[in-house]
Amino acid sequence: MLERRNIFTHGLSLTLRRLPALLWTYAFNLGLALLFSIGLNLQLTTLLNHSLGAQRLSSGFDLGPIGEIFLHLHEGPMGDAGVTLGHASVLLYLLIYFLLVPGTLFCYQTSAPARLGTLLQQGLAHFWRFVRITVIALLFSVIVLGPLFYLQGKWADYVDDHSVGRAAFFQTLSGNIVIFLVASVLRLYFDLVEVYTVQLGLQLRSNGKPDRRVHRVLAPAWHTLRTHFSQVWPIFLFLTILGFAAVVLTARTSMHMLAQPRVWPTFLLAQLGLFLMLLTRFWQRGVETSLALQHPIAAPSVLPIVPIAVVADPTRRIQLTPEHASPATLEPIADPEPASPSLDEPDPGVFHHDPVKPPQ
Repeated sequence: MLERRNIFTHGLSLTLRRLPALLWTYAFNLGLALLFSIGLNLQLTTLLNHSLGAQRLSSGFDLGPIGEIFLHLHEGPMGDAGVTLGHASVLLYLLIYFLLVPGTLFCYQTSAPARLGTLLQQGLAHFWRFVRITVIALLFSVIVLGPLFYLQGKWADYVDDHSVGRAAFFQTLSGNIVIFLVASVLRLYFDLVEVYTVQLGLQLRSNGKPDRRVHRVLAPAWHTLRTHFSQVWPIFLFLTILGFAAVVLTARTSMHMLAQPRVWPTFLLAQLGLFLMLLTRFWQRGVETSLALQHPIAAPSVLPIVPIAVVADPTRRIQLTPEHASPATLEPIADPEPASPSLDEPDPGVFHHDPVKPPQ
């Protein structure tokens, strides 16, 4: 019987024991940010070096100049190439996601160390499976969240026509909270789909190959989510809010440090917030993995082992094995020249049972 463990603490234990997976993911994210910020830095330099509005940024933090900057980014030296570079950064981020996340889930469910080679190897093995999961998740999100966003727009228009001030803010916020909660359930469900997909890939089918059927994990993931919803969903929400709070706190603190002559404290503080948010996300993965390990997906059915059957004819015996289960493939096995049966020895072609002797 599987041991039942607290998924909150066990998920944290999995995350810390596979800490290199988190560090490699953070390093790749930081590298992408630095790589694709070069173009943004050139555009901002061109717009701010000779602008009086830049003084409002050098002495504090003002949303007005920042909004105006983003409206005029296309006027920078890179022009539309900067937009293309931004799209390329999204594609490269998805590529790294499809490589590192499957490897991380594999290391969480096995005793394999979270080395970069292991992460990339398992990422390549599960690459197209995770692409299919992402496509399915996008379709579900459009079907479920699309009508909710439409209703939220209608609700916001109604609130603008009938309410003002703080009451209008909280009424509009309530609609956004509903969308957030529904989106969190969808995200949690497809996280479990990814965990079960990696778990199913560890099993072999009857042909000896890994099971790569993504559709086979949709129902078990939903069953696990529905059965343990009150246990896993509050933890998922708590860790999401915790990561978001870490980013907001460090971002707000770094904004007040923008006027300092040294930029390193601001950079390190902002990166600390991003690292904590990434840590909570990996913690969520650990919680989901812990739940999936305690409620594993059923192993694929295999053909049973059939014992040797002996027929009444001693000259013809047929051996039934899983490879020869089909009647069309049954072949008789030649027997040596039979000897004439004696009265003292039983006939080898017939089953004989000793009579039951009465107790003494």
